[in-house]
Amino acid sequence: MAINRLLVLFLLIINCNLYFSQEVVIKDDKVLLDGKQILKAEKISLAQYSFFSVKDDEEVLLYKYMDNETPSYVNDDFFILNFLTEKIKVESTDLGKVSNFMNSKKAMEKIIKWLLKERVINRNGELNPDRIVIFKEKYDENITARTLR
Repeated sequence: MAINRLLVLFLLIINCNLYFSQEVVIKDDKVLLDGKQILKAEKISLAQYSFFSVKDDEEVLLYKYMDNETPSYVNDDFFILNFLTEKIKVESTDLGKVSNFMNSKKAMEKIIKWLLKERVINRNGELNPDRIVIFKEKYDENITARTLR
């Protein structure tokens, strides 16, 4: 009896999670949220992507993966999210937020989902300056400033 209740509860939780999840897909250089284009994407290299506003084609976000000039040593790798229109840069070593087994398109989809969840980007692809500041406070590790070169 208790197992049946746990099973029903588990299925309800999974069902709600699927219901509220947002589908983000990058296809033909378009970032689609539930089938609606919210941004344009440009793959510059395996380690760099740019995102552009649909409204005015302005570059709003630049993603860079930095290997810290040590390609064989991954413990010092980090990524940069540069919110260009707001002149705010976020550097983080939390690669679990963006990595997806070297599939850069899937990794970018994961970043967009993360930014949507944090309300940095709204459902129309517009940046929220107040939420970018909060996002920076939460995740920025200021790596470049504390790295000797």
